[in-house]
Amino acid sequence: MFEPAQVNPYPDSHVLGEGPDPHPLLAPVLPLLGRWHGRGRGEYPTLAQDFRYEQEITFSHDGRPFLRYEARAWLVDEAGAPVRPAGREAGWWRVTPDASLEVVLAHPTGIVETYVGRVSGTGAAGLEIEIETKDVSLTPLAKEVTGTRRHYTLDGSDLTVVHDMAAVGQPLQHHLTTRLRRLA
Repeated sequence: MFEPAQVNPYPDSHVLGEGPDPHPLLAPVLPLLGRWHGRGRGEYPTLAQDFRYEQEITFSHDGRPFLRYEARAWLVDEAGAPVRPAGREAGWWRVTPDASLEVVLAHPTGIVETYVGRVSGTGAAGLEIEIETKDVSLTPLAKEVTGTRRHYTLDGSDLTVVHDMAAVGQPLQHHLTTRLRRLA
């Protein structure tokens, strides 16, 4: 009934030198390519207590001028043992000719965020990225989030992400800090 489909001829790559050549517009963010893993701490005034988590982030590309982004986290106890799944998000980071960023992230909790931002610095030493929401869309049952800001700092093989959030009647303020290392 159906003819066999071929294997995807345009796979994503998260390793430079494997897969398609990256689009030239990706040059400012190429140091992010890869898989990252680390630990973080979170807090927010509406939560009963602060929390600890681990997170994996993957940045990949298929040769076009955007990165595919996927992140998943899970809560851990004080000893570092897994407790339960936590945040998850996926999206796209588009780089414009002036090194601006346009980012779209979707969460399974019914939140879609569009961000704008900039890349500064060069290479793995000193790369900084600041993005802030332009728009937030919510499904009817999603938690109220009115804005977020993220700051990514890459220093060698260490990536730090600081995430501020305005939600459930609270103003924009610190929510998460994660320190990740590139996986081999």
